[in-house]
Amino acid sequence: MTPPEDGAATTGGTPDDGRYGQDVFPPGRAGEDDRIDLGALTYDEATLARLTDLGAGPGWRCLDLGAGTGTVARGLLHRAGVCSVLAVDRDVRFLAARPTPGLTALEADVTDPAFAPGRFDLVHARFVLMHLPGHEELIRRLSGLLAPGGVLVLGDAIDLTTATAPPNPYTRVMRAMWQGLRDTIGTDVSWVPDYPELLRGAGLVSVGAEIHVPPLLPGSPISRFWAETWDRAREAILATGQVDAGAIDEAKAYLDSPGCAALSAGMITAWGRDPQGPPPAVGRPGAAEVYE
Repeated sequence: MTPPEDGAATTGGTPDDGRYGQDVFPPGRAGEDDRIDLGALTYDEATLARLTDLGAGPGWRCLDLGAGTGTVARGLLHRAGVCSVLAVDRDVRFLAARPTPGLTALEADVTDPAFAPGRFDLVHARFVLMHLPGHEELIRRLSGLLAPGGVLVLGDAIDLTTATAPPNPYTRVMRAMWQGLRDTIGTDVSWVPDYPELLRGAGLVSVGAEIHVPPLLPGSPISRFWAETWDRAREAILATGQVDAGAIDEAKAYLDSPGCAALSAGMITAWGRDPQGPPPAVGRPGAAEVYE
């Protein structure tokens, strides 16, 4: 879970030109890779199942954006058997720490108009666009990186701590967290349910979407992920004025208690195919070539 890019306009305020990996979740902070891997333990199974169901397999050349510690990239290589994965992040220290045959790490900013790494059978980004400005234009640009018949797969969070959610320590801190991340780095999940329409608007076909909501269980990876995320985003959360430090500690204890009864943020995964050709065939000749 390492969305790597710039902040964006917010609701009710202006972010301080922050970046996900700079001001709130710097990769150089001790334990950040462990926090990211807690998210991977939560979501990788659902992500890889969807990617393989969409055809990812031998012969496919893949692009993984916001690759973090590389768990999805390595899963594509080891489980799906794809030909190669170009794993992109603004900071590739975690990728470089675990070199893997077939995986190439590229340090780059996907919002840079000059970002043009070639064309791919699969372009995947998870928990990236929710932190970025101009998501509609970025989706159009990412669709332009598809080889004929290739598939674009995007996953992001959907907030389930809505106004109708029962009030408890968890929901109060989650609401403050989303506001704090909006104010500091521009995170905005309000538009994420629009993914299917945005993919259609980018000219893709065979569009589909699904949602995965992991259970909040004491000691589970997702519960530990949120507790560590709140600690790292504590300053931004407190700056909202919605909760105090005691409320954050109470919410952490609530997550680790058998009395926890709340919904985690869901992950929407949406996909669409390039209409210019048939879906890439598994093991087809030339699949490892760069499409220009």
